[in-house]
This record gives sequence, structure tokens and C-alpha cells, in this order.
Amino acid sequence: MAKRFLCMVLATSVLTTGCMMQQSEPQHAQNAQKTHLTAARSLNMEQLCKGEAAHRYNTGPQQVNVVGFDTFQGSYELRGYTAREEGFTCSFDADGRFLHLSMR
Repeated sequence: MAKRFLCMVLATSVLTTGCMMQQSEPQHAQNAQKTHLTAARSLNMEQLCKGEAAHRYNTGPQQVNVVGFDTFQGSYELRGYTAREEGFTCSFDADGRFLHLSMR
């Protein structure tokens, strides 16, 4: 009986401590990053994407078309295809720095 009571007290103590720790942590509101995308930056991103895709697909940048531009909370994606209908997506961070090229 005493063993059961001790286990119950310990379990309650652990649960209460865990709840108190969660409540004591400061609640920070998450704000969406809003970066201003200028025409020059988007053109630079498009040219960089075309260059990376041209290199990957062994073709010239003039044979690469960028057809879609998506903005996310912390990144940008440009979708396109080559003259041989090979699809790709270029990813950029919030500051417009190239991250990677995905083949689709």
C-alpha cells in the first residue's frame, strides 16, 4: 500500500513539474518573415537559376525557360524546363541566395 502511494505521489510530482516548466517558458509569437523582393533581385535569381539548370542539363541558358515563381515564408522557388522538356526547380533562401536545383 505504501509503495503504491509513493509511486502515485512521484508520478503526480513529475507531471506537475513538467506542466509548470511548459507554462513558465516565454511564449514568443512567430512572425512571418517579410522580405521585399525587388525586380533586380528576382531577375538575378532567374539568371542564376537558368545558369545552374543549363550547366546541369548540359545546354545553353537560352535553351532554359523559367515559368513559375513561388514565394514561401522563408524561401523562393523557380520552376522551369529545358528545350528537351526536362523540368527543374531552383530553390533560394529568403535573402535570394541559391540553395539547390532539383530535377523534376
